[in-house]
Amino acid sequence: MEAYCMKCKGKQTMSNPQEITMKNGRPATQGVCPVCGTKMFKIGKAS
Repeated sequence: MEAYCMKCKGKQTMSNPQEITMKNGRPATQGVCPVCGTKMFKIGKAS
């Protein structure tokens, strides 16, 4: 899954993606940027 990395300032393919549920009940995906190691976050169902 691709997500925007705030540190690299571009789209990267997420490493170790995990589906989570936010506090308000919406689904999201959380992972790690393979380039810089920063946490990445994407709101919505994983496709």
